[in-house]
Amino acid sequence: MPAVQLNRQRYAARLNAFKAALPPGRRDVPHLLELVARVGKLDAADLNFPDHVSAANEAAVRVALEANGVRLNGLAMRYYGEPEFAIGAFTNPDPAIRQKAIDQTREAIDICARLGARQLTLWMGQDGFDYAFQVDYTRAWDDTISAMAEVADHNREIDIAIEYKPNDPRAYSLMPDIGTTLLATRELDRPNVGVTLDFAHVLHADEMPAYAAGLVARNSRLLGVHLNDGYGKRDDGLMVGTVHPVATVELFVELDRIGYDGVIYFDTFPDLSGMDPFEEVRTNIHMAERLRSVAGKLRTNRDLAAAIARQDAALSQRIVAGALYGE
Repeated sequence: MPAVQLNRQRYAARLNAFKAALPPGRRDVPHLLELVARVGKLDAADLNFPDHVSAANEAAVRVALEANGVRLNGLAMRYYGEPEFAIGAFTNPDPAIRQKAIDQTREAIDICARLGARQLTLWMGQDGFDYAFQVDYTRAWDDTISAMAEVADHNREIDIAIEYKPNDPRAYSLMPDIGTTLLATRELDRPNVGVTLDFAHVLHADEMPAYAAGLVARNSRLLGVHLNDGYGKRDDGLMVGTVHPVATVELFVELDRIGYDGVIYFDTFPDLSGMDPFEEVRTNIHMAERLRSVAGKLRTNRDLAAAIARQDAALSQRIVAGALYGE
């Protein structure tokens, strides 16, 4: 396996974005990982379970990861592939279907452990509601907390990261924002449970990314960062810093302050607009490194600290603009 440079930020990218660069018969995970390795500076991967990796192709994925010098950061659960989960995975009213979701999640944890990953991300897109009088809210919450506790206890060496999103595909998600998600982590009270922040999801929830990150660090553990951008109306998955460069810089300042040293995952959608996935992810890396460099300088800027202490937004914006665009 090629050596990975130490003390360098590790990056991962959305694997499905590379499918457009392959003919239909070769869009399996090993071939996609070959493309990831060609980009340069992508040395980590997050794979979906069960559509990217399962017991059926686990051995082939292991070989492909090693051959391409890519480390598996973690797995992300995807329940949407099965119609029976349409009205809920952990909140499903049918106990047998709910148990199936728990069992699949345990299986994913086992694969994480065998492949050397240390994190499983739960995005519970199907767990929510669309109408008033559709669900028993108390039961849905209790069932979710109970299932998450069962999952977290399956292997305490694997971290469980909750990724929140206001809606999609359900009209209302059970865990739509940072406050509700942190309430869940507090009720769970498990050392291996934390939060993954997705920049576009945070904007969609009408939140400020740096504030959300600070709340996570104060009340739980920040286990993952999905970096992208958008206009806040939906999960746009646009390139890093293309809409909210100042908020992205502020997030990097906060990540450095709280000591986040995990993978930065580019959850962006070049395939939806016909972009070259290689150039798109190279732009993400370029923007992330430029904006983090700016953040590094601003974090130790005494004038900025003094302006923030006075809530002097006019001065703070001039200082940030100078760092971003030049004096």
